[in-house]
Amino acid sequence: MLGRHFARIGGALEDDDHVTKDIFIGGGGQDYGTQQFLNIGYANRHGLIAGATGTGKTVTLQILAEGFSAAGVPVFLSDVKGDLSGLAVAGSDTHKLHGPFMERAAKIGFDDFTYAAFPVAFWDMFGKQGHPVRTTISEMGPLLLGQLLGLSEAQEGILNIAFRVADEDGLPLLDLKDLQSLLVWVGENASTLALRYGNVSAASVGTIQRRLLVLENQGAADLFGEPALALGDLMRTDTDGRGFINILAADQLMSSPKLYATFLLWLLSELFEELPEVGDPDKPKLVFFFDEAHLLYDDAPKALIDKVEQVARLIRSKGVGVYFITQNPADVPDDILGQLGNRIQHALRAFTAKDRKELRLAAQTYRENPRFDTEEAIREVGVGEAVTSMLQKKGVPGVVERTLIRPPSSQLGPIAPATRAALMAQSPMAGKYDTRLDRDSAYEMLKQRAEDAAKAAAQAEEDAEKADDTTPALREFNAARRYAGKGVKRSTSKHTEKSDDSFGGALASVVIKELKGTTGRRIVRGILGGLFKGR
Repeated sequence: MLGRHFARIGGALEDDDHVTKDIFIGGGGQDYGTQQFLNIGYANRHGLIAGATGTGKTVTLQILAEGFSAAGVPVFLSDVKGDLSGLAVAGSDTHKLHGPFMERAAKIGFDDFTYAAFPVAFWDMFGKQGHPVRTTISEMGPLLLGQLLGLSEAQEGILNIAFRVADEDGLPLLDLKDLQSLLVWVGENASTLALRYGNVSAASVGTIQRRLLVLENQGAADLFGEPALALGDLMRTDTDGRGFINILAADQLMSSPKLYATFLLWLLSELFEELPEVGDPDKPKLVFFFDEAHLLYDDAPKALIDKVEQVARLIRSKGVGVYFITQNPADVPDDILGQLGNRIQHALRAFTAKDRKELRLAAQTYRENPRFDTEEAIREVGVGEAVTSMLQKKGVPGVVERTLIRPPSSQLGPIAPATRAALMAQSPMAGKYDTRLDRDSAYEMLKQRAEDAAKAAAQAEEDAEKADDTTPALREFNAARRYAGKGVKRSTSKHTEKSDDSFGGALASVVIKELKGTTGRRIVRGILGGLFKGR
């Protein structure tokens, strides 16, 4: 028994004054330690869920999401394998694991274990398994976009120039075609921009364009556009005060791992930039689970890793807890790993010398328990078991314990597509993001300016042809044109043939051809077209 005057709701505990204190993680039994709780007041100190494939990380994520929701804390998580939609439906005693669940609940002292459903909002970048989730090119910014495209330093510099031009010229960058059209303009005006911003290589612009095309083929066109996601829609509670669990369908998205990681990092940075400082709140305003966290750091430049470290270090003061989920703690850089106070370590397998070294290093990050060897425990815990360490009073790391993870109250496994569709139709977000908007932005503005410049050039050329002999240059030109015209009219005479072969006739023909052709239009656009010369 828990030995406290608490009522348990989905793994969260409330005292007699209905003040949420702890989230129940799991318990002991024979050969195990004390019951483990995640102190809700320290939940924004971040956390780690690690372990090899098939050791129970998904169920641990599920019971934590239940606990936070029951405590009134909204949650954002990505459903990489498609298993987490069951959070929206209560578990059942007809499930094949009902017997083992009840047995484990009794073993760890979870006497009031019940099945329950939780408020869930489904999201999907592709708009198939959830409400569409979008951002704009401007909100993504050149740093994250450069990482997403895998650009070199020089190419990223050109991307920064494009963003600066967009800001200075009032050209909103909302979707991919906005950025693509702006890069065309940058390439055509490279010599002018180089005087102010430095060299703009046509080859680099072409490389960026090609990589944007690859990104578009991967489905990124669905990510960029409007209406953009409002962060407030991720931080809602239901009428009972339970936090919504926002589930991003990521099974299809994982086919583009860099797009997946960059999107989640963008969302994390947006939370950091937009939310106000709250210090150390009684409970988090939002808990963010970053599954497959190793994808964030694969081939990432130091500048990006430094940004992640900065966000992880400072975002807790905004009331946001970040929990990284990965197969091995070694996947997370040390500077970030050191900030993860609440840890649930499932089994690690040590088949190679490298594996054994990483296992030893993982064990050394815990506060030792004299009852057992931590390294051996991490290697031997079974499915649904873990080595845990939670922050205690004053944020001190707890002694490491072997823990049996509690069973989930919601359904284990995915829900039926019809059930998902019904829940989406009842969602407060239904209809808000379904219809894509396409307001005037960089693409439309640049297109209109080019058309206006072309019309002005054509009109100027026509006016020039109709002009009177007002200057010596024009008089000489018109005389040459009239002379050439006479030669054409008298094409049957010998004099005509002689005139056509003369130097003056040839010169006049060249002048007329050039003024009527491309060169003439370039001259006119250079005077009247302003920034649009060359288009």
